[in-house]
Amino acid sequence: MPGTQRPHSPSPRTLPGAGRTAVVTGASSGIGAATATRLAEEGFDVVLGARRMDRLTALAEEIGARALPLDLTDASSVAAFADSLERVDVLVNNAGGAYDALPVAEADVASWARTYEVNVLGTVRLTKALLPALRASGAGDVVFVGSTAGLISYEGGASYTAAKHGVHTLAETLRLELNGEPVRVVVVAPGMVRTEEFSLNRLGSADAADAVYRGVREPLVAEDVADCIAWSITRPHHVNIDMLVVRPLAQAAQHKVARES
Repeated sequence: MPGTQRPHSPSPRTLPGAGRTAVVTGASSGIGAATATRLAEEGFDVVLGARRMDRLTALAEEIGARALPLDLTDASSVAAFADSLERVDVLVNNAGGAYDALPVAEADVASWARTYEVNVLGTVRLTKALLPALRASGAGDVVFVGSTAGLISYEGGASYTAAKHGVHTLAETLRLELNGEPVRVVVVAPGMVRTEEFSLNRLGSADAADAVYRGVREPLVAEDVADCIAWSITRPHHVNIDMLVVRPLAQAAQHKVARES
């Protein structure tokens, strides 16, 4: 009919990450893989970095990302990784781990060194290498996946808690040093997260790893932490989430966990 207007089609929604490149380390499993998947869904061009290229390549093909070899303990690997990137808007420093649960009196110094090398020094290497690109982006984000272990100490956790305290201090210092520049520094500090490898790597057996979560109703999973990371970096860029602490409801504090019989 004359004068009849056709209904308006809604404009397609622009995804928050459209046009932005996000680097995720430790992306071959756990929180890293979940974060990479979530950021790809948010429209980011995702670059995955890790040592296990078989797993990394499979995930990259699944989510439409790029997989590049990255060993944070090797300066030449970090340099090659950084040189292969044309642009970086977001860096998610996720790679890390715990490798023992020994008391200080029985400390395995080699384990301490490995824990620091991966969690702290490796993170410093890559952050330093990518800072020029993050600054050049005009709206960069550096996310450190910390831990509630970086907020409080507990028996048998000295090597890991010391390393995660180091990560938190690294982030806080970097935020101070970048003040006035267009780069946000965010820490996401999870409590109890059940992933396929973390407790197994730390305790050495499936039974011991399972015992950590026994009786705990709904510990966090990797996707919960990925959700927090995605939320933090998709706020308006003048909003800086300095630190987001996230625990399962069953965990009131590091030493206070409700367990069902």
